[in-house]
Amino acid sequence: MAAARACLVALAMAAALFLEGTAAASAGNAGAAPLKQRRRQLLRQRQVRSHLKRLNKAPLATIESPDGDIIDCVHISNQPAFDHPFLKNHTVQMRPAYHPEGLYDESKVASQQQTQTITQMWHQNGKCSEDTIPIRRTKKEDVLRASSVRRYGKKRRRTTPNPMSVDPDMLNESGHQHAIAYVEGDKYYGAKATINVWQPKIEQANEFSLSQLWILGGSFGQDLNSIEAGWQVSPDLYGDNNTRLFTYWTSDAYQATGCYNLLCSGFIQINNQIAMGASIFPISNYGGSQYDINILVWKDPKEGNWWLQFGKDYVLGYWPSFLFSYLADSASMIEWGGEVVNSEPDGSHTSTQMGSGHFPEEGFGKASYFKNIQVVDSSNNLKAPKGVGTFTEQSNCYDVQNGNNGDWGTYFYYGGPGKNSNCP
Repeated sequence: MAAARACLVALAMAAALFLEGTAAASAGNAGAAPLKQRRRQLLRQRQVRSHLKRLNKAPLATIESPDGDIIDCVHISNQPAFDHPFLKNHTVQMRPAYHPEGLYDESKVASQQQTQTITQMWHQNGKCSEDTIPIRRTKKEDVLRASSVRRYGKKRRRTTPNPMSVDPDMLNESGHQHAIAYVEGDKYYGAKATINVWQPKIEQANEFSLSQLWILGGSFGQDLNSIEAGWQVSPDLYGDNNTRLFTYWTSDAYQATGCYNLLCSGFIQINNQIAMGASIFPISNYGGSQYDINILVWKDPKEGNWWLQFGKDYVLGYWPSFLFSYLADSASMIEWGGEVVNSEPDGSHTSTQMGSGHFPEEGFGKASYFKNIQVVDSSNNLKAPKGVGTFTEQSNCYDVQNGNNGDWGTYFYYGGPGKNSNCP
């Protein structure tokens, strides 16, 4: 009996020790989890600080914009482009050797028509001096909204519309939808468009809506080269719903290279009056005043760099040709139009708008448009595109209709509301 009691006592003590050990281990693990989380947070904070230091160059002057942006006037030789190893000893080309032929003939015609002037909001509070460029300051919260520090300022992969392939699996995987006009089958050395400016409503902060032109080279696989410019509304990138001027470039299908605006080294800005990523205003009103921007991208036949012009007066800068493989020679496709992100799961559709948020058939003053779309040929001539096609993944959500007339040249209306009774 005594032996049995001793055995029970021993078992009880062993069980108590086991439970105590398990509790201690659990407490230890519970303590380790917040510690790991804290370390991750500290590492991310260090990465964010380092990235901000790299992006935000020391300004010679600072301007606070009414929309909350801070515009830094940075010396032209201190801009982010010169962080690129191939640009360490680069001599800035202060003007293109050649503009496309026909550009200023068209400007004379345009100046005789009534045009509405668009500007940038920060101009209300100051300007940057000669020898500086205006750069929208990146804030900590801007970077923290990105999926990672490395992906900040970059588009997701597979975002360029491929009119040759309408694959439902690709559509659902990438979540990007388009309504575009395009040309292909020739060598192109630039593109131009007058783009109607709106402020489409965005349903979720991780979605965007933009209207742009694409200069494309290569395949739609891993090696796509793209130069892009236009206007966009992107709460994720900018932290608000303002309509903003933007550019983008990539030489590897949005994988490792390229970025929006000046958020990496690449584009060399020479203009002291226009800030990439800054708000543009005024914007068009439904049934009211209409406002447009003019975008021209072309390859300088002498130096080979790809230049960007905004409006009639602002040559903004250039992408050095060495950034690209296919575009070092020429483009094989040009696209113009709208793009949105649909992040709704399970086949349902976002109500994020494209263009004005109205379908093309509503026409002028109600639907958004591109007009006077042109391409630059191998002789550096601006001319009307031949064989223009149109493409949209889901025309019940966003659509496109093209046409041609004397005043507008080659044009198209595009856009839509996204989710509606025919686009659930």
